[in-house]
Amino acid sequence: MTSRRPTTTLWRPTGPRELELVEELAWRAWPLRLPEQPIFYPVLNEDYAIKIARDWNVKHDGAGFVTRFEVDAEFLRRYPVQQAGGRTILELWVPAEELAEFNAHIVGEIEVVHEFR
Repeated sequence: MTSRRPTTTLWRPTGPRELELVEELAWRAWPLRLPEQPIFYPVLNEDYAIKIARDWNVKHDGAGFVTRFEVDAEFLRRYPVQQAGGRTILELWVPAEELAEFNAHIVGEIEVVHEFR
């Protein structure tokens, strides 16, 4: 019997182009950042992800999606929780150059849980 390492659930609000890239990566990784994107920021609660996808991604990209995924909890300890506003506006800030290593610690697939148009 194998024991599974504890994971942490994260959410990521995203637009259609980034979602296409995730699909190309077989739903198991996030695409590398563009030069103007120095940080990858998954969020720690679903409500905050919904707000961004619905209120920002739809306005700027024509559609917004909320994804959910699991990451090895021990690995995530290296990223302090960032409070980006109110007490429930919580993010992790992953430097772009660490995204490949972050992706290697995703457990299972990235799934779309909400869609807004």
